Amino acid sequence: MVEVSILCDKVRFEEKSLYEKAQNKGIKSEIVDAKTISVGTYSKKKDFHLGDVILQRCVSYYRGLYVTACLEFLGFKVINRFDVGQICGNKLITSIKLEQNKIPTPKTQFAFSAESGLESIKKTGFPQVLKPIVGSWGRGIYPLRDLETASMIIEMREEDDSPLSRIYYIQEMVDRPTRDIRCIVIGDQAITAIYRHSSESEWRTNVARGGIVELAHITKEMEDLALKAAKAVGGGILGVDMMEDKNRGLVVHEVNNTVEFRGAASVSKVDIPGEIINYGIKVARR
Repeated sequence: MVEVSILCDKVRFEEKSLYEKAQNKGIKSEIVDAKTISVGTYSKKKDFHLGDVILQRCVSYYRGLYVTACLEFLGFKVINRFDVGQICGNKLITSIKLEQNKIPTPKTQFAFSAESGLESIKKTGFPQVLKPIVGSWGRGIYPLRDLETASMIIEMREEDDSPLSRIYYIQEMVDRPTRDIRCIVIGDQAITAIYRHSSESEWRTNVARGGIVELAHITKEMEDLALKAAKAVGGGILGVDMMEDKNRGLVVHEVNNTVEFRGAASVSKVDIPGEIINYGIKVARR
């Protein structure tokens, strides 16, 4: 019998749903606290009591990424793989991968000092959006509508001790409706999609920022684009985020490695945790 481990550093709706679904399907499963794992270069797979497949669900990007590297080193099957997490967790690398694979994506500039970042912004004009290259839930994302605001935010970033704050990811502000699309891809299927509408006082659409979800019909264009984007980053269980550009149509701006699905589950007719468990079993049996 296949055993599934749900690896996380915080038990949320998603992890509880996955565990309960596995139990309901008669699949042996357990929730494992990633913070309790310690791996050495001399460690062996048999030293760890983990499942045939591990669903990596850590909130912390870096903890999830490096525990995945360690578990793959030991020979465990982890979803998603280390290389997928490394790409999806870094917006700069994601943008490059999307562009390399000819997937429509917002025009983005990368700069490596405050001076070159500000110069790039001046040349392109306003409005634009400044984002951290690593981060989630809409944190650290700022609309740049004029030079004064841009200068102040860049100055603030320069005062941050993180070396990642010195890398400037500057993206066009896409002319779109007050919503974006999240399409959940599992393996080679786009299983469900939602619109995320921004709240009345917020331009960001993240559910963590009060975004309101609505079920979206998956069009052929949306499905093709989601599957191409998922393939470009290495595949697995992914949340592909898109915007509806008024001139260009759909553009992909992000691909999520540890996709949250509480919002989608509240409106979707698809059994999202059930599909994830089924995929995990399929990977374990390969």
